[in-house]
Amino acid sequence: MKFGIVARRDREEALKLAYRVYDFLKVSGYDVVVDMDTYKHFPHFDEGDVLPLEEFDVDFIIAIGGDGTILRVEHHTKRDIPILSVNMGTLGFLTEVEPSETFFAINRLLEGDYYIDERIKLRTFIDGKGNIPDALNEVAILTGVPGKIIHLKYYVDGGLADEVRADGLVVSTPTGSTGYAMSAGGPFLDPRLDTMVIVPLLPMPKTSVPIVIPGTSTVEIELITEREIILVVDGQYYEHLPSNVWITVKKSPRKAKFVRFSREIYPKYTMKIKERH
Repeated sequence: MKFGIVARRDREEALKLAYRVYDFLKVSGYDVVVDMDTYKHFPHFDEGDVLPLEEFDVDFIIAIGGDGTILRVEHHTKRDIPILSVNMGTLGFLTEVEPSETFFAINRLLEGDYYIDERIKLRTFIDGKGNIPDALNEVAILTGVPGKIIHLKYYVDGGLADEVRADGLVVSTPTGSTGYAMSAGGPFLDPRLDTMVIVPLLPMPKTSVPIVIPGTSTVEIELITEREIILVVDGQYYEHLPSNVWITVKKSPRKAKFVRFSREIYPKYTMKIKERH
């Protein structure tokens, strides 16, 4: 069994914990590689075990940080590698365990006491070309000029779904529905659903509303406005685009995979039900 380790780069506690995990696995006889960016910020790992994320070929990745660390892994790895995520970030919607539980969780993983939670991702094409990182959370089309709205039409499976004048448009996965999409008025989507949600950002007039569509659908966005826009993927990848492009978003053939120890989606709510009975 081979492991990869990635840590939040701007927090010393995360880097130190990453080294402790690295040392534990090495002493236990496992092959371990460390992300190059992690090594640059904490150069105490064996240099021979250091690789860029793009070259990770491991069975599991242990990501120590917040949601941003997980998204960094998802955007740069070339395979769908299961991630065991330790929360050492500001946000922890995607993380599985707290720092104090790290080694208990690793031992459960080594014993095979876990399951893999798979999440859909979105792939984006610009004029038919797809060299953009897949989105675990969302793809956002934003105005490139603050204070100026953009005018666009979007189509679902070839049919015109809406014509929007707004600050932008978000196409989100169920995983991302609790983030940017929800802050713009979109619904919470159960992460087990194979769906997407499309959410206009501050539309004018307020007749454009969020819609939920099947995960098998294709979303095509036609830009009517004649100004530059910004394409943002998961808040990590940005690209400035001219107004004369077509943007297509569809479900990616790849999936994000997370190591989980409980299948409960709503554990607190379930607990309250049991208490009432």
